[in-house]
Order: sequence, then structure tokens, then C-alpha cells
Amino acid sequence: MATFKTLEEAKEFFQKDRFASDNGMHLDEMEDDGCICSMTLTEGHRNAYGGVMGGVIFTLADFALAVTANQIHSLSVAQQVSINYLNAPKGDRLIAQAKCIKNGRTTSVINVMVKDNLDRQVAQFVGTAFKL
Repeated sequence: MATFKTLEEAKEFFQKDRFASDNGMHLDEMEDDGCICSMTLTEGHRNAYGGVMGGVIFTLADFALAVTANQIHSLSVAQQVSINYLNAPKGDRLIAQAKCIKNGRTTSVINVMVKDNLDRQVAQFVGTAFKL
């Protein structure tokens, strides 16, 4: 059974995720076992070389993990995560698509693919969420 009845209810709840919302991350779509989150990149997301800071990409993926995990079971927290950076983003937006691949009794495993708006794969993130 899903935690949130509507997308609007979930958006209102996750607005309280201040680090993600203060950095321009949004919940765009939500299902019972996944979601899509996105953000527009700004100069404030760049590292000293002009590329997108890895922490920005990680945070968007982690936000998508949090939305999905807490849609499946509230309250859930990240227990273990892993990220592989695949390519530097070339577009001006990042999109994270999360999907639960295992919903167990005490944990759920969630895959998150991060792409840019040019459909370039940017990162593959896998997280295990612990159900409190």
C-alpha cells in the first residue's frame, strides 16, 4: 500500500526535504514503486573545472531513492548506496528515474538512473532502504 495518495500530497511532504528543494530538485512523477525527480542545472552546481559537481548528481539520485522508499514504506531511510558516474552531463537538466527492484520485509532495493535532458546517461545509483 502506497504512503501518499496523490502526487500533490507527496510533493508537499518532500518540500520539507530542504537540502534537495533548496538546490532546485523537484518530484515530477510518482508510482507505487518508483518516481521521476529532476532539476535545472545552474552555475551554483558547478565545480572548479566547470563540470557538474558529483554531489549534485548524488543528491538528486538520493532524493529519488527517498521518495520511492517512503512511498513504499514510511518511514524508510537509506542503509547503503552506491553510485557509478557514467558521463558528464551535457544538457541543462538532470532527470532521475527510480524503480524498486526488491521490496522485502525489512529493506527495499532501488535502482536510480540519472540522465540529462539530452538523454545522456550520467549515473547509475543503487540504494538499499531500511524500513523503520
